[in-house]
Amino acid sequence: MMASMASLRLLASAAVLLGSKVDALAPGPRGQRAIPALAQVIDQKSLNVLPSVPPAVEFNASSSPWIPQTFTSAGLVDKPFHIYDDAFLDILGPNPTFTVIAQTPKDPIFHEAVVWYKPKDEVFFVQNAGNADAGTGLDKSAAIFKISLKEADAVKDLRNATGKVKVTQIPSNPEIPNPNGAVQYKGKILYAAEGQGPSKAPALIVLNPIEPYNTTVLLNNYYGRQFNSLNDLGINPRNLDIYFTDPTYGESNNFRPAPGLQTQVYRYNDKTGAVTVAADGFIMPNGITFSPDGKYVYITDTGIWRHGLELSNPSSIYRYSVLEDGTFENRKTFAFVDINIPDGVHCDSKGNVYAGVGDGVHVWSPSGTLLGKIYTGRTSANFQFVGGGRVVIGGETQLFYATLAATGSLVESQL
Repeated sequence: MMASMASLRLLASAAVLLGSKVDALAPGPRGQRAIPALAQVIDQKSLNVLPSVPPAVEFNASSSPWIPQTFTSAGLVDKPFHIYDDAFLDILGPNPTFTVIAQTPKDPIFHEAVVWYKPKDEVFFVQNAGNADAGTGLDKSAAIFKISLKEADAVKDLRNATGKVKVTQIPSNPEIPNPNGAVQYKGKILYAAEGQGPSKAPALIVLNPIEPYNTTVLLNNYYGRQFNSLNDLGINPRNLDIYFTDPTYGESNNFRPAPGLQTQVYRYNDKTGAVTVAADGFIMPNGITFSPDGKYVYITDTGIWRHGLELSNPSSIYRYSVLEDGTFENRKTFAFVDINIPDGVHCDSKGNVYAGVGDGVHVWSPSGTLLGKIYTGRTSANFQFVGGGRVVIGGETQLFYATLAATGSLVESQL
């Protein structure tokens, strides 16, 4: 007989008192299973009925992360791996770790474009463009930074290792104007640059990730017209074409002019130079990734944040089928997130889907079942698998390092 959630919590308390690394047993079709020390079960039935449900003017998508009944904010952070379905245990493994490896007082330098450079085992990421605390956007471009994963690995068993991992700024040359999304690309890093003002057009720009950090523009127009504010990109594992999103966040954050194109998803063939529209019908197309076999593409629409908060707009992940010729069909709603927006999106090697949202990273099965959360308690716009079960998560003013049983899905040509 499966244990009830009340029984699980009693077992968890007993395990803590005994000083064990096992906190409880998780229910599920595969029987009772040990829960790692940094994980906790969220009983979804306990969330279904509240004593009082506040109106949207009091609690909505922009509010602080929701604290379920019987939980506290500190308790959710203390055990950051939240199990909504017992399949999440396969992703976590027996002893996942979670560490704060760097932080700043205000400057949100741990924002986007988290990308692994395998040859040197380094992770690159970028500052928040258009953020007042960063002073970036029109007058100053967002900067690129990196860390060594060797240093992060050395402190993975600490919960807070601030100051023990060096954060180094990278002087791209020529400078990439407000970089945002990024992927590994032919031994280098390919950035989606949002642009800066009316004269520095958004572009796809390749960075040499070793000194002198020289850059090369791959694409900067659509038949003579400027893109709006390029955001994120992904590589189709079947045809190796580059697909990228183009919302209008540069205009929303006052460092790009009014848009000259509708918000769309584009496809670029770097063999022929062909640029085509792959999909439209979005308010703010944002993150994009492909399933490991390339048969599906996941695209986030963060239209809920456009010109301020517009609560009736999407905060959703859409899934398309990808045909062998690289075109998309059969759009469906894959997920609607419960806090803020789904920004960066990635898959693991088994096709599970992960998205950076308003309180960390949420994880769904390929069929759209919420399996669990990696809870940071803050906006985590992007993250990345960085070899093995390692994950680096950007949290604006904090950078997190987690280790799991799951491994990431990367296109071989990216490495």
